Amino acid sequence: MTPPLARPGLLRVLLGAGKDRPGLAEGPVVVGADGSAGAARAVLWAAQEAALRHQPLHILCAVDLDLAEHLSDETARRVREAAHSLLAEAEAAASERATGLTVTTEVGREPVVDSLLQAASAVPHDTDTAVTIVVGSQGMGGLSAMLLGSVALTRAGPARCPVVVVRGTERPSSGAVVVGVRDEGDRGAVRFAGETARRRKASLRLLSAWTRIRYAGSEAPTADTVRGDVEAKAAASTRVLGSVQAEFPDLEVTEEVVKVPSTAGALVEASLNADLVVLGARRPRHHLGRSLGPVTHAVLQHAHCPVAVVPRG
Repeated sequence: MTPPLARPGLLRVLLGAGKDRPGLAEGPVVVGADGSAGAARAVLWAAQEAALRHQPLHILCAVDLDLAEHLSDETARRVREAAHSLLAEAEAAASERATGLTVTTEVGREPVVDSLLQAASAVPHDTDTAVTIVVGSQGMGGLSAMLLGSVALTRAGPARCPVVVVRGTERPSSGAVVVGVRDEGDRGAVRFAGETARRRKASLRLLSAWTRIRYAGSEAPTADTVRGDVEAKAAASTRVLGSVQAEFPDLEVTEEVVKVPSTAGALVEASLNADLVVLGARRPRHHLGRSLGPVTHAVLQHAHCPVAVVPRG
């Protein structure tokens, strides 16, 4: 069986799924299962999230029989049976985690990317909600390495579908959701984080970091230049803060604008005391196709809790 989470560029492709609703976190949840420990944790996280949303959970195991065209009929049958058995176990685990949850399963016959995209587009949901896709950080094919691949993605359109990568181990809730804020283009990520925090009765922490590394390779900036950049970042963070406070008046929201050696390092440190870290998907300049920025790459590799990557507005 082809590991369903073992194709290069999966996260970048998945971010191209869905409709133009990047900030919404209220729709059904689709999760990939492959029998690995990482995917098992992803199924449990997805089950809890779907239950909190009062939405169904769809579990997918991609077989990709196109690659198995030279297998005998008997071997192909056994592959399908193994996939169904894996799905039955995942469904039982999800139902045990969230009693009363509506769970559907599917054996995808296409490569994992195509299967997950098809599943996300086929799951019934209201037009004012968006499907969220959940994957484990380490599948049978090594998802971590896959996520950090540098292959340029040229066939996906603008990012539209939130994707959660379940990292870390299960632990008691910290009661906090952290969202990285660069500028007002991250409103979608902040809204996703706000909705998640509201459902989980958690606080929301807006973290905006700046570092002198951004000036490397250029002429030494003047103090006024640095001060102006910091003030602009603080002003943008404050405007985003006002927006989220207006939309979620009962939510406890804090903001921090900090000077740090590494933005990614600050977010990874914040993940130690968070139930979820939310990042806006950024398309770096001078890149063909779509690639995740270095901060997102680093957080996906080192965070201590699940990480949600949400399309930027």
